[in-house]
Amino acid sequence: MQRHIKALSQERYQAIVPTGTMRFLDFARLNLRLGERYFGGTGTREYVLDLFSGTASITVEDAAGKTQEFSPVGGRSDVFSGAPVMLYMPPRSAYEIKATAGQLDVGIFSAPSEATAAAALLHGSDVVCRKVGQSNWQRTVYSALAENVPAERLLAGETLNPPGNWSSYPPHKHDRSNPPQEAVLEEIYFFRLKPAQGYGFIWTYTAPDDPDGFSTVFVVEDGDTVLLPKGYHLWSPRRATSCTTPGCSGERNAAMAHGPMIHATPG
Repeated sequence: MQRHIKALSQERYQAIVPTGTMRFLDFARLNLRLGERYFGGTGTREYVLDLFSGTASITVEDAAGKTQEFSPVGGRSDVFSGAPVMLYMPPRSAYEIKATAGQLDVGIFSAPSEATAAAALLHGSDVVCRKVGQSNWQRTVYSALAENVPAERLLAGETLNPPGNWSSYPPHKHDRSNPPQEAVLEEIYFFRLKPAQGYGFIWTYTAPDDPDGFSTVFVVEDGDTVLLPKGYHLWSPRRATSCTTPGCSGERNAAMAHGPMIHATPG
């Protein structure tokens, strides 16, 4: 598995992490100009849309034929301009996305699901904002898709880091079923940096008893994607960064993390 995917040139639709690459999660990015439309279907997967920039009108028709229209959705000029706006869509739904203002940039994440929840717009008070950590490992964490929607597998949010601050600290992992200390959760990190020529480092490593272990440091630039199927991880940007972090859990209602195995206090 290629765990570090460099930024791709912008196209209308990009399958960045195709279905089947990871156990559960996939990730695509959609770019639409004003007035353009995109039609899709969720099939046997549940979806969450993260509107990185621009404004959209989104129509969702569920398996029973019920139609919901959400408009306006989004409105940020970029991921550094406020809390995220996300939209959850259940399996067996048809949807249409229309760009209604600005350049529309949408992250599309999905996972296999048998959920029967209705489509839900996640914005405003639905999105929980928390200051996490302290000193040079403090960051702002937005939780958008969590216990507020009865999804089967997906969890989603964004993290804003000041330049130089550590994130995902202390290093932790969530790849084994060992309640109440740890639950199985894989993640995808999609990074935006400001200014765009910035960079950062993410270290991912596994437990010593992992037969397929690794210890890898990736240099992350604007628009890069990092896959976290297992192992410990921590990250530090050299510029202000926004990291979209959808997670997918085999044990969603018991999402826990274990760590740290090894760490030194940043500073």
